[in-house]
Amino acid sequence: MSEGRLADRAYTGIVEMINADGLAVGDRLPSEARLAEIFGMSRTVVREALVRLAADSITEARRGAGSFVKNRPSDKLGAYMPLSELPSTLGSYEVRFVLEAEAARLAAARRSAEEMASIEEGLAQLRAALLSNAPAHVEDMELHRRIVLATANPAFLIAFEALQSDVDRIMRAGVGISRSRPPEAIGEMMREHEMIVEAIRAQDGDGAALAMRWHLSQGRKRLMP
Repeated sequence: MSEGRLADRAYTGIVEMINADGLAVGDRLPSEARLAEIFGMSRTVVREALVRLAADSITEARRGAGSFVKNRPSDKLGAYMPLSELPSTLGSYEVRFVLEAEAARLAAARRSAEEMASIEEGLAQLRAALLSNAPAHVEDMELHRRIVLATANPAFLIAFEALQSDVDRIMRAGVGISRSRPPEAIGEMMREHEMIVEAIRAQDGDGAALAMRWHLSQGRKRLMP
């Protein structure tokens, strides 16, 4: 088995440990050496898993002290994906931070009047879905897709569609978990999309990229309790 696949298993094993042992935010994880012993893997593989867990805001490393729990993934995530898919699903955020932020920047600079109208229509469809009891992930995906299309660069669409299965799981989970919370959660999600579209409408490339990164960052947080 490749080191990447082993790191996925270590990542999943650490999340299972956090849940099964009832570790709270701020609790210290076992040392790299101990985790390697528990999982029967090399410290290099465990270190890669910890780096990815930190990137996904589940753990944090403190110099000289080890790794600590930063966020616990929502218990409701299990309704949308098996735990074994969590590493690739959350890992897709790192790609989206680069891909979709730049797509929003280019869309702001290049969008035609027709593409702007299409993005506005996508926003209206998402608003209607979010304010109803509909799942809304299809409309969410479509709005993001229309922004990517407005880059006038087909390579962006190819890259975005390659992430579709992971993004679909995230969008389903994000909407579903948000609906289990106070109504303000859905309102915040809607406002984040509006900020992206407003910047594209104003042809503010930096503002559009920043708004997209903020939306994705908040989206990842919504997957935590």
